[in-house]
Order: sequence, then structure tokens, then C-alpha cells
Amino acid sequence: MDGTIKKVCVIGAGTMGAGIAAQIANAGVPVLLLDIVPREGADRDAIAKAAVAKMLKTDPAPFMSKAAAKLVETGNIDDHLERVAECDWVVEAVIERLDIKQALYARIEQLMHPGTAVSSNTSTIPLAQLVEGRSDAFRKGFLITHFFNPPRYMRLIEVVTAPDTDPEIAQRVSDFTDRALGKRVVRAKDSPGFIANRIGTYWLAVAINAAMDQGLSIEEADQVGGRPMGVPKTGIFGLVDLVGVDLMPLLSKSLSSTLPAGDAYFDTIRPMPLIDRMIAEGFTGRKGKGGFYRLDKGDGGKRTKLAIDLATGEYRAERKPAPLPKAAERDLGALVAAPGWVGAYAWAVLGPVLSYAASLVGTIADDIVAIDDAMRLGYNWKFGPFELIDRLGAGRFADRLRVDGMKVPTILDTVGDRTFYRVENGKRQYLSATGEYLDIVRPEGVLLLEDVKLGADPVVRNGSAALWDVGDGVACLEFTGKMNALDEKVIQLIQKAIPIVESRFKALVIYNEASNFSVGANLGLAMFAVNIAAWGEVERLIATGQAAFKALKYAPFPVVAAPAGMALGGGCEICLNADAIQAHAETYMGLVETGVGLVPGWGGNGELIDRFAKSPMMPKGPMPAVTKAFETISTAQVSKSAALAREMMFLRPGDGITMNRDRLLADAKAKALAMADGYAPPEKPTFRLPGQGGRTAIAGAVRDFRAKGIATPYDEVVAGRLAQVLTGGEADVVDVVTEDDLLTVERRAFMDSIKDSRTLARIEHMLETGKPLRN
Repeated sequence: MDGTIKKVCVIGAGTMGAGIAAQIANAGVPVLLLDIVPREGADRDAIAKAAVAKMLKTDPAPFMSKAAAKLVETGNIDDHLERVAECDWVVEAVIERLDIKQALYARIEQLMHPGTAVSSNTSTIPLAQLVEGRSDAFRKGFLITHFFNPPRYMRLIEVVTAPDTDPEIAQRVSDFTDRALGKRVVRAKDSPGFIANRIGTYWLAVAINAAMDQGLSIEEADQVGGRPMGVPKTGIFGLVDLVGVDLMPLLSKSLSSTLPAGDAYFDTIRPMPLIDRMIAEGFTGRKGKGGFYRLDKGDGGKRTKLAIDLATGEYRAERKPAPLPKAAERDLGALVAAPGWVGAYAWAVLGPVLSYAASLVGTIADDIVAIDDAMRLGYNWKFGPFELIDRLGAGRFADRLRVDGMKVPTILDTVGDRTFYRVENGKRQYLSATGEYLDIVRPEGVLLLEDVKLGADPVVRNGSAALWDVGDGVACLEFTGKMNALDEKVIQLIQKAIPIVESRFKALVIYNEASNFSVGANLGLAMFAVNIAAWGEVERLIATGQAAFKALKYAPFPVVAAPAGMALGGGCEICLNADAIQAHAETYMGLVETGVGLVPGWGGNGELIDRFAKSPMMPKGPMPAVTKAFETISTAQVSKSAALAREMMFLRPGDGITMNRDRLLADAKAKALAMADGYAPPEKPTFRLPGQGGRTAIAGAVRDFRAKGIATPYDEVVAGRLAQVLTGGEADVVDVVTEDDLLTVERRAFMDSIKDSRTLARIEHMLETGKPLRN
């Protein structure tokens, strides 16, 4: 074998197996998805086929594009299991029953070719039990690859190996899941529940029990157990609703059967008649009729959020608790020290859970970094257990455990009054079990801006952006404002950065490590200017933004945009003006300005027309490219993946997609350096636009949409302004328009839009509610 994984077989087409198959297909790798033969019906492959069909309709989508779904071939284990011989990796994702898994492995062993990797997606069963009775050759290629649900979106994979697992095979699978599937690989020990489920299940059980014992409402428990603790904003009960109320007893049963006697988890097990009743009646969470929370549709169709009363088991209207003390919202020490039920509940959860995590170092993972990574990526904690202990103060935390008569784990004695993490010589270090600090070592090909910042100051910065030196002659422009919204300070820093990059660097990457690349222009600041009728300031912001984005486009060095998450409005436009894009696979890109009654104002219209006009798939003539751009912009289309962004022409054929978020900066940097030698700025485009005839055709289509109730009267107005830009402004006939002329038309249309009271109503509604207004 050449060491690469070219084809994969996934056995088990349930939620997890099908989702794993979809993510493998998203990576462009063919996958064979098998399940059992159904008891009824003539189609023996019906179960696997139905799984693929369901995923094509699911939202959020397991597939990044419909093209990816074509890479999934379906079958059944009676007729097609011998085809595992075609595959380099076989993933077992069948029901969590040891006997069924072992019987399947016995069959696979007879069919697979030498060197094939075989792994289980089990969430709780130890590896040693899975391979009982198997040959040495089978054991050599066997490991556990524990994905998290949904496999496309959850970045964690826990990899478990045995002493007789071939390290080369384990590394091959780990590299594939890292680079091709976009996962951060965490090596876990062969212990029940591995890392995330071992701690996560204990955490949820402790939190639910404490809420019941203290007589709290679920709203009170979620208020304390959510953002203030640095764990999912859903809180405890909201998270259980999200993952499924019925999953908790299943995990509890599986863990209880494999955990060693005396484990603290057994102290959390108690009869739960309320949860048993909820499951029996179908209240299994968001996937069912509701869970601890549910929405009730009353008279008139109005939806009311209800919450269950833990004491009575009856639903009632959701009640918003009184605000927490300000200090408790931002300081973990203040939270556990808060008077009354707030501090009591916070400590009742954090005390046992963090000490439990500390007691498992060496049992579930070799080091604290693996445990913290697993909880952040597997359960969406903002901070891992040891990062939380650092925020509390390790010495103070241990002292309180002693005062409360709780056992203090050995590693807390080891750390003493020090911290589990520190920065030394620009490197982040962690405390090992022996008490010495070791550097956190990133995998080859991983470059994180957070690491760069530890050992350097920015080249230049202001309140909304910063410029960093990321090595090898490449600079990185980072947005730093709320939601990375673009404002005057971002534009100013771009203007300041261009001569600096020209004189000191080879290339520029636009990148950040926030959840979203940029949600576009800061509409709140724009509304402030509008409310005082500072129209000159608004127009100046649009003009300087256009100039800054075009200065990037025509700079004497390559510019690579590296978006991840949302790249909307102006965030999309800065990407369109870059020489190249290296996008994370989960990039959601679009020109969405029409949703609030505006037209794109920073050059996005022309850039999109240019992309469509140059596409070999587009019919010739001035109208097809304009029509396609109008459809995309007027309906505020947003790609639901980078793959779809390419289909929508936001990404060009030469632009790249990175599956692993941790590798995005390094990939963008490499792309920029590859362009640097002999780089020349692009020629300014001209646009052959259809003029009045094009506007008339677009207006007719929009009138039809309005007549059908698809478009509102003001949608028609906004569409008219957009059509004016895309067809060339005042031109009456087909004409050639320069880029500068098109920017002038774009700027004029933007100002017409923002001066309209109906646009202002849409913007105000969006700022207040986060939802579009149809007027």
C-alpha cells in the first residue's frame, strides 16, 4: 500500500454511520455505505439508500454539496460485504452491542486485504473487548475512531489504539481524519467512555441532580450552568434537549456496565421517573415533541416557549430568572462564591466535575491538553476543565475541596499554587503529570494566530483590526471587532497596512480565528450617522471602503483571503477583491445586503459579474452574467459550505478549500508565497453590460414575483436599484463600462437605498431582532 486512503467502507447507515460517510464524501473520497437487508420490501439496499436520501433533505446538511452525495455508493452486508477488499479503511458504526460488533469483525477479517485499517465508532465500549477472539493480523489494523454528532460539524475525533495496533496504520487514519475530514485528533486511552463522554456524561448527571436537589427551575440552572461557566450557552437542560433526552439513559447504561467499581459516576445514578416519563411520551428533546423546553402553538399560531417544572413534571410558560450579579457573569471565582443559590449551584456542579476530570489524568488521556481539547471540541465548552481550574485558581480550588471533605486528585497536589498552563518564551506550555512544564506542540502544517500572538506584538493595530507577522515574509490582516464587523477603523488599517506590506513583506493573508470571518459592515455605526443625517460621512465610508478594497486588489503583492464561518456582505466583498481565496470548508459566504434594503457597496457587484462573465459554463453576451449576478444578490443567497461557494462563483476554480480549521492559515500562507515570485497585479476589468434592455427584462421578472406574492413592493424597489447597478447605470444600450464607473453607480445606488425610510426600518429591525423584515 502507498499509505493513502483512496476508498472507505462505512458499515451502519444510522445517524452516525451515514454522517461519517457523508463527511468522507465531502472530502472527495469514494465511500461504500452498507447496512443490513430490510425485513420487508424488494430492495435489499433500501436502508442505506434511505439514509442518503434523508441526508439530502436534512438541515443542517450532512453533505457539503449534492456532488458529494454522488460519491456514496450504497449496499448491504449480505450481498456486498466482500467489497471491503476494495477499501483502505473500514469504519464500523453499527448498534452498540458487543456481540453484533464482534460477529461483524469475524466476517470482515476473512475479506479484507492486508494493511486495511478497521475502526469502530463506538462511544463507550473498550477496544480490548471489541477485538477478543480476533487474529493478530486483524488486531494490527484495528483502532477506535470516535466521531461526534453531527460528524460534519463537530471537529473532535477521539482515536484509541491498543499496544498491538500498527502505529503506521493508526497514523495513516489519524492523518486522513485530520487533513481530509477536518478533525482535531485527540489520542484517548482505552477506557470506558474515552474522554469527552466520560466527563461530559458525568457533568450532565451532576448538574441535573444538583438542580433537582436544590429545588431550582431549569431556567435558573441553565442561567448559571451556561455562559458564566464557559460551557454551551444552551445551559445544561437546553443541551440535553439538543443531544436527545433519550440518549442520557443509554450512555448511563453503557458506562455503568464498563466503569470500574468505585468510580464517582456511580454516585450520580438514581431513579429518574420524570425523564423516564418524558421519553415514554415522546418528549425526547428537539428531535421529538420537545424536551425540558418545548414550543407550544397557541391560538392564532403564536408560539410560546414552555419549560418543564422539575418538581411537578408539568409544563408552564418559560420564566426568565433575575440577572446574576455582574461579577458572577464574568468571573468564575465570583460565580462559585456568589451568595445564595447561585454560588451553591455553581459549586455543586464545578466542584465534583472538575475534580473528577483531574482525577482521570493518565487514565483517560496522557495529558491535560487532550482532555481540554476533547471537552472544548466534543461538548462545546469554551474552556476545558483545566483551563477552568486555572480561572478558579488551582490552589484555591483544592483548598475548597478539602474544606468540603472531597478528595483532592493527585495532579492538584502536583500543581499546587501554580497554573496548569503558562506562557514561557512565547510558547504556551502545560503542566505534565510529573510537575514539569512542556511546550504544546502543534501537528506539522498547523499554524495558529493565537500562537503567533504569544511571542510577538502586532506590526500595527487599532481598535478594529491588527497586522501580524506570521513568518516567511507573510503578513496577516486580522479583524478584531464584534462579529468582525467592518468599520472605518478596519478601512484605516487596510490603508496603513498596504505600504507596510509592500516595504517589508512578500504577501498578505486576510484571516482571523473568530467564529466568523466577518458579518459585513457595522450597520449600528452606519445607523448612528444616518440618525444625525450625516450623509456625507456615510458616503465617505462607502467611498473609502471601495478605495481600500481596490487598493488590496491592485497592490504590488499577492493578497489571499482565508475566510471561515460567515463571510457576509462586506466580508464577502473583501474576499472577492483578493487575488485568491483559501476558504475553510465551513464557509458561509454571500452578498446579503438586499435583505436589509441595501445594495452591495464595496465592489461586490462588479466582482461577481466578472466571475460569471469569465466562466466557460456561462452563455456569451452581456445578459447571462448580469442575470446570474442579479439572482444571487437580489435573493441574498448564502453558500452553506465552501464547496457551494465555488458552485455559486464566490470561489474561482483556482481557489482552495481547507477541511481542517487549524490548517487554514498555513494553507493560505503557502498559497500566498506560491504567488509571490514574479507577482503582477491583475488588469482592471471592463464590463459589457446590457443597459436599459437588461433593466426592463429584470423589472418584468420582479413584477411577476411580486404578483405571485414572492416579492414585496419594497423588494421591487430594491431590485430596481440593484438592476441599475448591474446593467450599467444610465446606459440605454449595450455598453462597455469601466470598473471605476461601475463603482460610482454602485455608490450612488447604495446612498439612494440608505436614505429610504423603508430601508432604515429593515436595518433597525435586523439590529433589534437579528431577523429580516419584509416590508
